[in-house]
Amino acid sequence: MTKFLAVLALGWCSLAPVQAQTNPSRIAWISPERIYNESRLAKLAEEKLKEEFKGREKAMNDMAARLKAASEKLDKDAPSLSEQDRLKRQRDVFELDKEYQRRQREFREDQSQRVNEERQAISEKATKIIKQLANTEGFDIVLQDAVWASNRIDITDKVLAALDKDK
Repeated sequence: MTKFLAVLALGWCSLAPVQAQTNPSRIAWISPERIYNESRLAKLAEEKLKEEFKGREKAMNDMAARLKAASEKLDKDAPSLSEQDRLKRQRDVFELDKEYQRRQREFREDQSQRVNEERQAISEKATKIIKQLANTEGFDIVLQDAVWASNRIDITDKVLAALDKDK
């Protein structure tokens, strides 16, 4: 009985390549980075985010300039200051630096969160288009992460065109 099962399994394995050759899988690949960087939606999102964060970015630049000026003034005046005045100004510069670092971290976190939200919206629209393409063109799988992919299976341009048209 064991020999029979082994022969049956061997026969089954020998038929598998024949079946795969008669019904080849269709594979496609997209570049998410190109979608996030080249699509009209991505460019509109980038402009929107620049406008949204313009005021805070200016405030951060102003605070950085104040910090630099205070630090330079302290360095210049330090030799002529009393110990008590020098320590007070050092503390003030330190506190200003700490506040600047905190606001800068919050700014980067908020900006990163908004970029991720905009990318998520683009990704959702792209995913719908990719599913439609997969159905109409008969793809069995669409990959997005690969070390290398042939231009023959790259459908990024089709997705970009549909995204820009769909906008």
